[in-house]
Amino acid sequence: MRKLTSLLLFSILSFASYAQDADALLSGIVLKMQKVKDYKVEALITSDIPMVKILPSKATIYFKQKDKIKIDAKGIAIVPKQGFNDISKLLADKNSYTAIYMMKETVNGIATELVSIFPKSDTSDLVLSKLWIDPVNDIVIKSQTTTRSSGTVTVEYKYGSQKSWGLPDQLIFTVDVKKFKIPKGVATDLNKKSDKKENEKEQKQGKITIDLTSYVINKGIKDEVFK
Repeated sequence: MRKLTSLLLFSILSFASYAQDADALLSGIVLKMQKVKDYKVEALITSDIPMVKILPSKATIYFKQKDKIKIDAKGIAIVPKQGFNDISKLLADKNSYTAIYMMKETVNGIATELVSIFPKSDTSDLVLSKLWIDPVNDIVIKSQTTTRSSGTVTVEYKYGSQKSWGLPDQLIFTVDVKKFKIPKGVATDLNKKSDKKENEKEQKQGKITIDLTSYVINKGIKDEVFK
């Protein structure tokens, strides 16, 4: 009986320790995000999605705390709902999720700490979110979010000039083609068939690359911009 009690106590303490590790990692991310009150940035959006024909497009992206975002595209732009401010929105409400520390893992040559986030509500669209965090710079290197509405979206974040603000220079999205919503007006070739099984596997996923330049940070953006 004492052994069982000791094991249960050890398990509880271990879980609490992992939760604290995860909370500490996420707190660093949140603090850095909170420093960015608003920004404006120029974007080049390149899509590589099976059966979808679309040229690279330019856009201006506006963001303002807490969750205002606008993408002003010159032409048709395919941009996933997840990736820009979904992490900041999720982490802003600590009571809406449980965070668990998973393991250390190297991603693109960077030592990261993997944290899994589970929603507390059974009715949440979110199923699971995984964040690979660089604890030295308090930035997200990679995320993988699974929702009921959009399937699984993986994002790789590459940093450069704005690393100190936690803002990436490039985002690479990998999306679930079956659940990804194609905007109206985009040419598709739904009758295209492939004879190779490898190509069939590739068609299940698509990639969207967004290159970001000319950041203007914390200079103030009027609310009217987002209407």
